[in-house]
Amino acid sequence: MEFTSIIVAMALAGAAGGLIAGLLGVGGGIIIVPVLEFVLGLLGVDSAIRMHVAVGTSLATIIPTSFASARAHHKAGAISMDLIRFWSPYIIVGTVAGALIAGQASGEVLYAVFGIIALLVAVKMILPLDDRVIADDVPRGVAGTLVPVCIGALSAMMGIGGGSMSVPTMTLCGRPIHQAVGTSALFGAFIAVPGTLGFIATGWGNPLLPPASLGYVNLAGFALIVPTTVLFAPIGARLAHRMPRRTLGLLFGAFLLVVAVRMVLRALG
Repeated sequence: MEFTSIIVAMALAGAAGGLIAGLLGVGGGIIIVPVLEFVLGLLGVDSAIRMHVAVGTSLATIIPTSFASARAHHKAGAISMDLIRFWSPYIIVGTVAGALIAGQASGEVLYAVFGIIALLVAVKMILPLDDRVIADDVPRGVAGTLVPVCIGALSAMMGIGGGSMSVPTMTLCGRPIHQAVGTSALFGAFIAVPGTLGFIATGWGNPLLPPASLGYVNLAGFALIVPTTVLFAPIGARLAHRMPRRTLGLLFGAFLLVVAVRMVLRALG
């Protein structure tokens, strides 16, 4: 594949990730990871580490976008600081554990994790569940600690900012959607930073890595994806106010179904 085509594909991945993040309040990583994995395959990157590089690079791209998004939401008063204080330590613990596990796991395991979670998110997007509430507030006690640990661990293994899991969790527990999206944006930073460091450490010195890689983080992909993600996220946010959210959810859910099936098939060999 020509280098120009790779540049275009990386830029399009960032643009799509930014638009989706702005439109639906979920991390662009759920778009960027499958696109990156596909592009890395075209580049001839070994299948044993292809998903690791896609996940690690995606986490790195989330760092600047999550901080920028969180700053905007904070100015709008849409971040729940009490939940930040409660969940943050557990999300970080889960993220570190997830990154370390992912770094040692096979590519098939990462394909399976991404495929299964993407399938669940797709079902949530397709079904009319936006107004469902199962609790008055986020649980405390043991359940209240296990939830953020799992969100952090699974997000690190998938290369996402966690919004696909934390936003529906918060809304199901009675938190307003705008507060859930804003709070999730800051959680994305708590996931992306330790997750990226974990993938750099576990991939350090791997002889199968493509050029311009720092561990499992590909710096070329990072440099191409971040600008387009930052550019297109505000556009997605503006479009969200002009298009029916239900229609967007159905389209995104249908896309994720295709991605999920492809990832599961890859996991099964």
